[in-house]
Amino acid sequence: MRRSQIFIFLVGTVFAALTIVFIFFPRTSFSELERRELSTFPQFTLDALRSGDFTRDVSAWFSDTEPFRDHFLSFAMQLKGYMALRSGGDDDVSFHASTSGPEDEFADETDANMDGHELVAEPADTLGEVVADAAKGVEIADYDGHATPQGAAKMASSGVIVVGSGPTTRALMAFGGSSKGGVKYAEAANLYKSVLGPDVSVYCMVVPLASEFYTPEKARKMTSPQLPVIRNIYSHLDGGVIPVDAYSALAHHADEPIYLRTDHHWAPLGAYYAAEAFAKAAGVPFLTLDNYDVHTIRNFVGTMYGFSKDIAVKNAPEDFVYYTPRGVDYSTTFTTINLDKKFRPIGQSKPFKGKFFQHHSDGSPSAYLTFMGGDYNQTVVKTGTANGRRLVIIKDSYGNAIPGFLFGSFEEIHVLDHRYFRKDVSSYVAENGITDLVMVNNIFNAYSSGVASRYRYILTHSTPVPAAEPATPKSSPDSAAKSAPQPQQKPDSVAAPSTNVSDDPVVERRDSL
Repeated sequence: MRRSQIFIFLVGTVFAALTIVFIFFPRTSFSELERRELSTFPQFTLDALRSGDFTRDVSAWFSDTEPFRDHFLSFAMQLKGYMALRSGGDDDVSFHASTSGPEDEFADETDANMDGHELVAEPADTLGEVVADAAKGVEIADYDGHATPQGAAKMASSGVIVVGSGPTTRALMAFGGSSKGGVKYAEAANLYKSVLGPDVSVYCMVVPLASEFYTPEKARKMTSPQLPVIRNIYSHLDGGVIPVDAYSALAHHADEPIYLRTDHHWAPLGAYYAAEAFAKAAGVPFLTLDNYDVHTIRNFVGTMYGFSKDIAVKNAPEDFVYYTPRGVDYSTTFTTINLDKKFRPIGQSKPFKGKFFQHHSDGSPSAYLTFMGGDYNQTVVKTGTANGRRLVIIKDSYGNAIPGFLFGSFEEIHVLDHRYFRKDVSSYVAENGITDLVMVNNIFNAYSSGVASRYRYILTHSTPVPAAEPATPKSSPDSAAKSAPQPQQKPDSVAAPSTNVSDDPVVERRDSL
């Protein structure tokens, strides 16, 4: 009897303590783990009260902003690690006890993939089923798997495969696409060439994910091959669109740190090899890596910690190594697109000078924002390379790391993000004397019909955005960058990638892929 009383007392004490914490302690406004602003208390209106929206939003705010949120999540990750269950009798593949739920950042996405753009849950296609083995003179060789690890793997939250253990742990995005996908993206590239005409060279670069090169054989059933999809996209290019074989460039260097282990992006070194392949396709000069200064941000842990909710990723920080060109004259001008809390453009700054490379301290989770400060800045770089070649890069966040390797290749480089660009590309190209245009997207976005629709829309349509005056810079380019209007969320926050992009120009959610 006494034991039960002690148990009841202990349980009651815990619940009483939690009640005090949840009611009286300060609530969390930003989650470093999830890299996002948390819910805000809703504004009261009679209409919202009558419809039930107000009480629902209050409930969402209360559960989303719990005190010590990141501490509780980290503790839950530790428990998940201990409770990982084995699957199918395979000693090398396991899955977490809970792989999804209301807290999953991608719970509302198709197939629980990192991007979820209409991915088809079909058996992985064989290479023999692809439409063509080569496209437009580009032969993409099969990857021989020389860098593929043979250790254990587990499926964590959000369709993330966690490979290995200890300091070399790697988190990978699973891909669920069919080899017949991506045709609409190729058709969008073809339309660009048709509209822009013979005076503008159009290129298409599809970037594979790290899972293509680093998923152990026993875990291959968790993800579909990406090479057949890339081959299929390139086989549907016509009208003079030039494919860029980033796949082979990356595969040849897969034993080097070309992808980040703890982040969903590639590493700057991977972008270097892809930029080299593009420069070759474009017939422009290219600065080799010995022309760059090397910078290292230590103890970097990227987005895959929050996506996977696996403590092993947090416990395996890595070096973020990036490169700045040496002895190259260039100047960078930004126009910042400002978004509301639903990631809809509400204004933009006037052009201001700033630094292309933003430096971050050791341990910063924002290391990938080194390039242009992130996705929201429409960027123009004028270089000292007087060859009359002016490039537009239309991209997702993978494309952010590309321009810095092309300062010795083009006279001007214009960087536009397809999610936030509000003008029409055809007019922009004509007004700026553009000679070359390249579409750079990771395979999730290249597979997406919604992204293809977005590309088609911005080619000939524009959505006016009111201009907003930035604070006037009074000193260095650094101060200009700091004084410019910034997005409402912290710059490295990561929400579920947008799947609802359509011919409607409104960008509903932020896609940091």
